Amino acid sequence: MTAFLSIRNLSISLQNGERILRSVNMELARGEVRGLVGESGAGKSMIGKAILGILPRALKIDEGEILFQGKNLLNLNPRELRKEIGANAALIPQDPLTALNPSHRIGRQITNRLVDILGWSKGDAVKRTYDLLDEVRIPDPKRVINSFPHELSGGMRQRILIASAFAAEPKLIIADEPTTALDVTVQKQILNLIGEMQSRHGTTLLFVTHDLGVVSKVCQSLSVLFLGKVIEDTNVFSFFDSPTHPYSKALLAATPKYTDPESDLIPVSEEILNSVKEEVVQLDLEWSNGR
Repeated sequence: MTAFLSIRNLSISLQNGERILRSVNMELARGEVRGLVGESGAGKSMIGKAILGILPRALKIDEGEILFQGKNLLNLNPRELRKEIGANAALIPQDPLTALNPSHRIGRQITNRLVDILGWSKGDAVKRTYDLLDEVRIPDPKRVINSFPHELSGGMRQRILIASAFAAEPKLIIADEPTTALDVTVQKQILNLIGEMQSRHGTTLLFVTHDLGVVSKVCQSLSVLFLGKVIEDTNVFSFFDSPTHPYSKALLAATPKYTDPESDLIPVSEEILNSVKEEVVQLDLEWSNGR
């Protein structure tokens, strides 16, 4: 059976040749919620941007495929990619303040995508916007639709971004650390909301995060990245019960235990970090020799 989303041997580098992603392989089934975890700089967000076709110009794709519903997105021209992604995928970005246009009212920012990209009538787009704000439990939607982003709280703005992402019933949503800029109590509300929306709509979700606690709550499977290399790819239960890679075991050991708040944190050892770095160096050598 063909995977809903399949990333095969994806390698990305800077124009100067420095590698960012190293032969990444990953598959998502339809309706699956997969976590993508790793340290800052591991390449998590780059995978999401590659899927959506919004990589920074300083980066280039060296090789690989991104098969979305059987179609290789890397073979599409910009117009074809915009049509494919605009109709079938969406992003929930990390910072709700910078992601919204400060000079446009909220209602316009949701309806414009439906009208300009998907060809909805303005009346249908406005009605859909009211329905969405109700679905994400925003009180007084008329006031919110006519508000500017700075007039709303961080949690409210993140709800707007979630509503916007689900607006056109996309088949795939990439959530790029959507709770990082929020305080802890609001984080829990937003995570619950994303989980409810995903379950209700049956959307495939790629959840980018560095927080293993979040993964345990919302994901079914996960991929662990280190320096652009997937070092473990498994289901959530297997990962938390018996991770196979030493780095994965070290990450779990370094995670605070809420059941034992007085336990000591064990940082990832230099020995393990150096061992994984050696794996990455070897991979780069093999890749360079094979070119």
